Amino acid sequence: MCIGVPMKVLRVNDLSAICERDGAHEEIDTSLVGQVQTGDWLLVFLKVARKRLDESEAALIAAALHGLEAAMAGENVAGFFSDLESREPSLPPHLERARRSGAATG
Repeated sequence: MCIGVPMKVLRVNDLSAICERDGAHEEIDTSLVGQVQTGDWLLVFLKVARKRLDESEAALIAAALHGLEAAMAGENVAGFFSDLESREPSLPPHLERARRSGAATG
């Protein structure tokens, strides 16, 4: 399994870009996301950009990844998952409909 990480584009090459995450710089293949510009945010899996992100989405993902690191170190994870902490868990729409109707889901 690989985990996607948000990275910020620092310098653009032809089909790649130099990107930064937490102070580390890496050359990232951008051929799957098309033309990128300095300052863009990308979701990167194994040094390949798979999706463009807006800054707020990148910040949420980065915070969640830092929260996972904190959890693995046995530290408090409060505040790392702000988008989840302020709401109740939710099901995908098709499962929520089944739950409300009392149907068995398997």
